[in-house]
Amino acid sequence: MSRTAVATDQAPSAIGAYSQAVRAGDTVYLSGEIPLVARTMTLVSKDPKTQIEQVFRNLAEVAVAAGGSFAEIVKLNVYLTDLGHFGLVNEVMETLFEAPYPARAAIGVATLPKSALVEIEGIMHLGG
Repeated sequence: MSRTAVATDQAPSAIGAYSQAVRAGDTVYLSGEIPLVARTMTLVSKDPKTQIEQVFRNLAEVAVAAGGSFAEIVKLNVYLTDLGHFGLVNEVMETLFEAPYPARAAIGVATLPKSALVEIEGIMHLGG
């Protein structure tokens, strides 16, 4: 199976030796996104909800660059420095996704890159 890197300048560039996403067959593995603004590579805000919304904007841009959308996301992993913000993740997701919702895990972590409050990665399936 061939692997193809996915990249877009509409989302933050990779900070290290990884791709924004990798397509392998009909599956796209979306790297973790933090709430950076692509143009400036700085955090969008210190506000948790604003950060969550920015992360999903970044994921959406990478999904589109890979030929998909949130409708094709089958799995999300959410990393939060404060699990008290989990309700905000649900609130934002309800505006962006429709049933059947993606499978999901939420993990509490001590720190994230750039002092972000949230990071989200996903898996997208583009096959029929």
